[in-house]
Order: sequence, then structure tokens, then C-alpha cells
Amino acid sequence: MAVPGRKPKPTVMKKLEGNPGNRPLNENEPKPKSGIPPCPRWLNKAAKKEWKRICPILDAIGLLTHADMAVVALYCQAYARFAEAEAILTELGTTYEYTNKAGETNTVKRPEVNIAKDYAQIIKSTCVELGLTPSSRGRISLPSEDNDDPFEADFA
Repeated sequence: MAVPGRKPKPTVMKKLEGNPGNRPLNENEPKPKSGIPPCPRWLNKAAKKEWKRICPILDAIGLLTHADMAVVALYCQAYARFAEAEAILTELGTTYEYTNKAGETNTVKRPEVNIAKDYAQIIKSTCVELGLTPSSRGRISLPSEDNDDPFEADFA
């Protein structure tokens, strides 16, 4: 059964955003092992290529754990299927001529149009979950690596 209301934002995302709501952080949130999970063997070739591209990016900003394998695999496979449908549409166009039994010719939309649309929606939703859209990245504030606090040296 679905829980009503907005889904809670992970504590790591709240910390990266600077906890704008100033609400108490869930310090008891599960913390899966960070790092790049193994790439699922069932991903197709294009999806594996996207896996190799996106996982180091997510890992570098600290947003990837081994528990995220399924959502990253979903994103990568959807990306590959979207690219496949778009390649067909680029080659053949978005419509084709169809002649029915009565001899009437109609222009109809290719099935790949809806396939691309469906996979685009999956890509968009998984990108938001993974912090891969400009708006979701815009809410993240990574800590500065160069700390110029003159008093820090006194306590080091």
C-alpha cells in the first residue's frame, strides 16, 4: 500500500543541499555500501556502455551505493531502448503509409514513437531519483575542497 504524501528525501541529499528546511536529519537511515555496484550481465551492449559512463559520475559525487544497482540498471536499459527507438525514427521517420482492406491509404504513427516516449519518461524519472537533471543537481551543494579558514590551521 502506498504511503500518502511526498516521499522523503535521502539524508545524503539533504546534507548535500545544506538541509534547507533545517529539520532534524535521520541519522538512523540505512547506509548501504558506497561505490559502483557490479554491472548486471543482462544489460544489452548499449546499456552497459551507459553504465560505464554514468556510474563513475554518480560515484564521484557520492550518490551511488551498491543498493542502487537496480535503479541505475533501469536507467541504463531505458536509455539504450530509447536510443534504439530514436535510431529507427531517424532512419524511417515518425509515420508510415498504411493501406487498409478497403484500399484506403492512411498515414499512421510508428510504434517506435510511443516506445521512445515511454522510455523517455522512465529516463526522466530515474534521472531525478539519481540527481542527474539540472534542477535536481541545482539543489545539491557539495562541500568545498579548498577551505580557506584561517583558524583551522590553529586546530589541526
